[in-house]
Amino acid sequence: MSTKPSLGAHVSAAGGLYKGVENGLAIGAECIQIFGASPRQWAAPLPRPEDVERFKKAFAASALKSTYLHAPYLNNLASTDVEMVAKTVKNMGAHLTIAEMIGAIGVIFHVGSGKEVAGASKEKSIMQAAEVMKQILKNVPGRAKLIIENSAGGGAKIGATPKEVGQLMGLVKSDRVATCYDTAHGFEAGLIDSYTPANITKLFNEYNKEVGLEHLLAFHANDSKTIFNSHHDRHENIGRGYVGKEAFTNLAKEKRIAHTHWFLEVPGYDGLGPDKANMDALKALVNNS
Repeated sequence: MSTKPSLGAHVSAAGGLYKGVENGLAIGAECIQIFGASPRQWAAPLPRPEDVERFKKAFAASALKSTYLHAPYLNNLASTDVEMVAKTVKNMGAHLTIAEMIGAIGVIFHVGSGKEVAGASKEKSIMQAAEVMKQILKNVPGRAKLIIENSAGGGAKIGATPKEVGQLMGLVKSDRVATCYDTAHGFEAGLIDSYTPANITKLFNEYNKEVGLEHLLAFHANDSKTIFNSHHDRHENIGRGYVGKEAFTNLAKEKRIAHTHWFLEVPGYDGLGPDKANMDALKALVNNS
């Protein structure tokens, strides 16, 4: 049984999915998260068989432990716009298909938000999002999972709390649904004001009650550019934001989450995304736990 989480990063797969393996190894990642297709377009063409084979060979020859996909931010499972929901079902289905093709664990995604109307119930948005998830899973049979990421909250965003994530999982009722916890989002949503051992224990007691920690597969290990309870989703390099370095050492001491895969989604010191400097910093903090 693992005593420390696997550490990795979101890396570019531009030029071919296999490039994600190369780029992950270049910064010392133990696991990778990639986009299966352009995150800026609704169209998500499936990779050619030879591209899938090249990725699988590169992954098998590496020491990487896992691959996850991240869905485009265009999607909104809780939208009140029928056309938006149809686009979301198609796009998410394509990314889940790509995950299945390459043997990825699944697709990490943001649920989105319903219509913010005074007095409107968030329950309706949660129920709709669950129905959309059911449809996507039905459209794409297999083993790849839909992995709900906690949001930074605010407005009508869904999934900021363990309770909301648990509600979604309870409605979908599928072993192909799991969760991902983002350290910046939890802080920005007001779930935890500092990652002290006592606060971490309390937070994951709640996750265990509402979600079940066996369903928590991935972490986004991010510092935050914005203050506690800001509801602004802004990531910062490790140790340069309001979450702080000690948070990651303390999180690594929580043995109930030692089975998870951690991914950096930081801006990088050159502004080009997760880099070796951040990877080395995270490894040092986790190894110090």
